[in-house]
Amino acid sequence: MAGVAALGFSIVLEIAARRYGLPGPMTNQAKEVITAPASGPLLYASMALTMVVLTWRQRFVAAGAAIGIDVVFLLVRWVFDAGVTDGHSFGNGALWVILGCAVVAVTRRAGQERVLLLKGVGLGLLLVAGRKTGDTWLLITSKAHPEVLDPYVAVADHALGDPSWLAGRMVAATGPVGEHVLDWVYAQLAVAAVVVALYQLRKVATERRFPRHHLVRTFLVIGLLGPAVYMIYPVVGPVFTYGTGAFGTGGEQWAVANLWPDTLPPMSTPQPWTYDDITPRNCMPSLHTAWATVIFIHSRQAPRVLRFAGTFWLVATLCATLGFGYHYGIDILAGVVFAVTIEAGLRSFDRGWDRAGIQLVAYGAVVFAALLASARCLPMEMAARPWVFGPLLVLATASVVYGYARTVRLWDPQAAAPAPKPEPRLELI
Repeated sequence: MAGVAALGFSIVLEIAARRYGLPGPMTNQAKEVITAPASGPLLYASMALTMVVLTWRQRFVAAGAAIGIDVVFLLVRWVFDAGVTDGHSFGNGALWVILGCAVVAVTRRAGQERVLLLKGVGLGLLLVAGRKTGDTWLLITSKAHPEVLDPYVAVADHALGDPSWLAGRMVAATGPVGEHVLDWVYAQLAVAAVVVALYQLRKVATERRFPRHHLVRTFLVIGLLGPAVYMIYPVVGPVFTYGTGAFGTGGEQWAVANLWPDTLPPMSTPQPWTYDDITPRNCMPSLHTAWATVIFIHSRQAPRVLRFAGTFWLVATLCATLGFGYHYGIDILAGVVFAVTIEAGLRSFDRGWDRAGIQLVAYGAVVFAALLASARCLPMEMAARPWVFGPLLVLATASVVYGYARTVRLWDPQAAAPAPKPEPRLELI
């Protein structure tokens, strides 16, 4: 059902993108069968998801085939001096292997074996399609909304102490090493999600079935629903509205002023601001924060190394989203509420809606709407009374997180914390 919904949504976006003269997600993905992929690591991560249904021998064969195909593509591009996209020149092999698994499922498998292999292929392609669908969504937001609401969010963010300005100066103080580490963490978020998902799906090949709920589902739903909010709440971020744009170029002519991160934005009555038709309106909510939040949640039942990794990815992502000027503080809070609400909704759907699940999802939706509405309708009041509205914003977000943790304990007491290691016993002989 999720695959059919994603396919239908991709078709709708393909048609919508064509109306703006843009290639849609299906077109962009089809090109990567031959052309240099935008993200090789993502394609290999998608192939890893597909391989959860294979035996170890089949996994080694599939990985070897992917690497061999990529070597051929690299040699051909080197001979013909073909260019690459976003610095990546590998990943075609992984996509070919995923598609090859689909062909094998249809032509060489039957019954439950065919169904399981097709589910693995669908899981891998869903991650790839989710990335392409999100990219198309973002392009459409930039075309559909010339005006942005950044001045409102920037003024409201005074209630939280302008965290993006503070984090921006802190990241700059770390120098190139800190910036490169955070940039890598920010860019490879999907790969981190796959690592946690692979742990959750580690028994699929032996049990011949997928678990009812896993990280990839929440990850994809966030990616599909989040950009819809951008269509009604367009915000580009402080580095664009109050700075020079990402990587220091391209934003000067559209910015209100060059203030980020050294000078705080002025306390004046906000008005919508016209920005370019290229920069995505992808701030409210922060989907990177939402994705990092669900990675953190799903890593809680994993081994200690994955729990540490999930915590690190969440903290580093928060530092990157704020420190690079991509988001305001309220975006971060909205992203956390958005993620927790969707996670609660999916878990409630899987186990059957009960009173606790309905209340939690409804409450999360109300808090999320209140965060957006307050920044749009009460920015001056929030900025004038930071000691009132700042704690209220944080407490509202914390209440949703607490409600989720409490509800999970009611649903499954054993899932609240990892099982402790048994203590060694000394026996008297």
